[in-house]
Amino acid sequence: MKITVLMENSAREGCGLTPEHGLSFYIEHKGKRILLDAGSSGRFADNAEALGVDLTQVELAVLSHGHYDHADGLRRFFALNKTAPVYIRPSAGGPYFSIKADGPRFVGIHRDLWQEHQARFHSADGLYALGEGMWLVPKTTSSPEFDSQERHLVRKLGENEFIPDDFSHEQALVFETEEGLVVFSSCSHGGIVNIARSVAQQLPGKPIRAVLGGLHLYSPGINDLNCTPEYVRLVARTLREMGLERLWTGHCTGMTALGLLQEELGDLVQPLTTGLTIEL
Repeated sequence: MKITVLMENSAREGCGLTPEHGLSFYIEHKGKRILLDAGSSGRFADNAEALGVDLTQVELAVLSHGHYDHADGLRRFFALNKTAPVYIRPSAGGPYFSIKADGPRFVGIHRDLWQEHQARFHSADGLYALGEGMWLVPKTTSSPEFDSQERHLVRKLGENEFIPDDFSHEQALVFETEEGLVVFSSCSHGGIVNIARSVAQQLPGKPIRAVLGGLHLYSPGINDLNCTPEYVRLVARTLREMGLERLWTGHCTGMTALGLLQEELGDLVQPLTTGLTIEL
């Protein structure tokens, strides 16, 4: 398996690639070419070209959840690639907002993209097989101690009515390898331990060896965490107890959380950055 990070919040100085707040992975596995997420603009496609990735050859795409910073770059993808379906959860197109001090801000898939390209979106419900050893996995189990600590993300019901987002529009992309499962969880809004346990429950007997994605632990503030440091340490210890051997994380994890994870897990944890190539 070869993984290329086409978009992340950071990029190495002088690499010639453009970072943005968003995430996009290009994955080659068993002859398949897969795009997971497309960032918040079309810049991931410019990075792909610079990295020698031909997006016209992508056979299928996956949207991890219904937020613009993973979905809006699909406009550019659809212009370049005329055939690849994009697999989503049934509720991915919902009215998702972030509640800020100045009021609610829409963070879902922008309506023009959703409406103009409906035929390209394919709904995946439950545990969904994309191909041999490739799965889309929803969160099916939840322990309150590992629930997301984010309190600002909501779903709009009416003119001025909002309820907490249950993140039913989120899914993990999971690959079976000889060493175990490789789990892509782009933002882990449902809590990465809950998500990992859901994967283990639905794909039993296959240990989770690697996780890639954001862990949604960042929030601007004094310590740049949306949770306590103890929560981050508990997450790290629990993932290690589950048998995790590698964790590549970034985007919504934050540098403070990354440091805490590395204190607990050492070199097992590595940061994601635009242009990074990983071979498993």
